Amino acid sequence: MGQAEVEAYLRWLADDQRVSPSTHRQALAAVLFLYGKVLQVDLPWLTEIGRPPERRRLPVVLSKGEVQRVLLGLNGEHALLGRLLYGTGMRVSEALQLRVKDLDFDHNAILVRSGKGDKDRSLMLPSSLGGPLRHKLVESRSFWEQDRAGNVPGVWLPHALVRKYPRAASSWPWYWVFPQQTLSKDPRSGITRRHHLYPQTFQRAFKRAVQASQVAKPATPHCLRHSFATHLLQAGYDIRTVQTLLGHTDVSTTMIYTHVLNVGGAGVRSPVDMLPDSAPAGAACWPIQDGRAGR
Repeated sequence: MGQAEVEAYLRWLADDQRVSPSTHRQALAAVLFLYGKVLQVDLPWLTEIGRPPERRRLPVVLSKGEVQRVLLGLNGEHALLGRLLYGTGMRVSEALQLRVKDLDFDHNAILVRSGKGDKDRSLMLPSSLGGPLRHKLVESRSFWEQDRAGNVPGVWLPHALVRKYPRAASSWPWYWVFPQQTLSKDPRSGITRRHHLYPQTFQRAFKRAVQASQVAKPATPHCLRHSFATHLLQAGYDIRTVQTLLGHTDVSTTMIYTHVLNVGGAGVRSPVDMLPDSAPAGAACWPIQDGRAGR
């Protein structure tokens, strides 16, 4: 395939198949990988092919009542994890990768290490979750003691810390807050060790809770982060504070959560609410000038 064929293929995906921009980028990345890594052919024109613009979609936000109904459908550590996501605005990956040392009960703070963009940030530790988190650490310590007694290799450490601090991986401060109940093999190193709770495990539990709560929204665990930000703005907190808590680099990313607030265009009163009471909503028909009824 040459430039014309590749462009025709990508145009067919966008125009005929109407795939999403992410799928279009994935297809282009596959072609780039094929030529660059497999065929070892350098085609400069591949980098000049246009990409469809990313469409900004409004996030799915649950009301406070919907959040409560969904969280009530979670059990055990999943219930604690769900409340932690909604109470702090963390991403699922950030919560699952929490270490014991990241919980600061004395200052009611949670430290998120190497979040999106490899950035650290400090979050508030919800007072209602202090007791449950302490109880969770007691449960996690039993797994840690079991691993030490069984000479299980220590947990995974980021970057080159395992070489700089050889004993840190086996220490309690670096242990997971949400460890798996069973050991598994690390696909990168081949070492059998204990990993943190898998995201798919919580996602399946959350999906069952949404179905049981009869919430008619396509809610995912990430919606708890959206709901956290929206509810803080509704409570009157300034957008810069919410931006810091979410870890957004640009405030324009945080601004998307103002779509549910009564500001800007959302503060406009609908003309249907200005109609007289003689024409209530849901009326079977509306009178028009020539005497006929309009459906």
